[in-house]
Amino acid sequence: MAQEQIAVIVLAAGMGTRMKSSLPKVMHRLAGRPMINHLLETVQVLAPERVVAVIGPDMPQVAAAVAPHPTVVQAERLGTGHAVGQARAALAGFAGTVLILYGDTPLLGADSLAAMLDRRRGGPTPPAVVVLGFRPVDPGHYGRLLTGPEGLEAIVEYKDATAEQRAVGLCNSGVMAVEAARLFGWIERLSNDNAKGEYYLTDIVALARADGLSCGYVEGAEAELLGVNSRVELAAAEAVVQTRLRRAAMENGATLTDPASVHFAWDTRLGQDVVVGPHVVFEPGVTVGDRVEIRSFCHLEGASVAADSIVGPFARLRPGATVGEGAHVGNFVEIKNATLETGAKVNHLTYVGDARIGAGANIGAGTITCNYDGFAKSFTDIGAGAFIGSNSSLVAPVKVGDRAVVGAGSVITREVAAGALAVARGTQMELSGWADRFRTRKQAETADKKKD
Repeated sequence: MAQEQIAVIVLAAGMGTRMKSSLPKVMHRLAGRPMINHLLETVQVLAPERVVAVIGPDMPQVAAAVAPHPTVVQAERLGTGHAVGQARAALAGFAGTVLILYGDTPLLGADSLAAMLDRRRGGPTPPAVVVLGFRPVDPGHYGRLLTGPEGLEAIVEYKDATAEQRAVGLCNSGVMAVEAARLFGWIERLSNDNAKGEYYLTDIVALARADGLSCGYVEGAEAELLGVNSRVELAAAEAVVQTRLRRAAMENGATLTDPASVHFAWDTRLGQDVVVGPHVVFEPGVTVGDRVEIRSFCHLEGASVAADSIVGPFARLRPGATVGEGAHVGNFVEIKNATLETGAKVNHLTYVGDARIGAGANIGAGTITCNYDGFAKSFTDIGAGAFIGSNSSLVAPVKVGDRAVVGAGSVITREVAAGALAVARGTQMELSGWADRFRTRKQAETADKKKD
């Protein structure tokens, strides 16, 4: 059979009542992005001609998340068959295979979808409908796939199943590959005469068989077909995603000293020979170069770390942080919207925001860039090879020139010239013998109180 075009319908109209959230179900995040976007990324591997999402009323967040793919609205939630019917106009003129997927099954793999498409296209009389089945440890309330010598004979929902049918271990995932030319004709023929009073998509199998057409199935793994309908199931899906991401990082050449405690975002990129310590969190938008060491309890988001750098422990890189090659970011240091150039060091208890730290510069402990005046952010520019003494405050906008030195405890409000020393603090004074006299007086007062 010639290679067919593929269209995809993603059902995403569910509000997720069991989530107990005002956020649509498919917008809840896994590894830092909405679960529906995980599914859409998987779908792109198949190079579909069209993708359309069926959403509920007043779901602008979902429409934005799936863009540029179009959406159609299911105004009344009358079942999965009714939901698929809403995509009819969006697929007008399409000829090929329609994959019907669910936005709340984000772990579904491209290999299973490809196997369904191969089954749909295979043999002299390809099946008009192919269903993805699975064999869960606990079949519970899943619909059952009823099979026979000619393949898939029917799908029965749990509430409508007999005791004998409920004993079948092969369950329905809901995922289908359907001949486009026949799909919407079957949708029109669906009935809601069932236990739920809904239009079941699964009934198209019986309609296809009644039309003398064959139906088939392939089997997928239970883990990839986990549906997310509650916060508990969301946590279970997150665990699966994190396990996949950790394994991929290690297979690509990173060392995780305690993998189970490292949390990745979907787009985290680690170079080769990176070492990541325990309890490190990567939020979206982080890229790490080769041979970087990220020590324990660091938190990175929207940041870039170049090769041969050291970050942490207990460091926080916020969006816009760029750490240059061979730079050091030490314990309890926060970097935000700032660049550390090659070899720069910010090792202790420091905040650097809206700034440039020049190559080879050294920022002493307790230093802060005072970048916000209550109304606007301003920039601090520290030149190459500069040395900023401990407990200094650099009040932006301000510039410290190349090779300049700022004395410890200074509050710098004006430009420091290249190669200069700037000291801005109160004059130190000394009263000879004062401490001894103070101590003697206090000891005498304490002794008198004890006598009383």
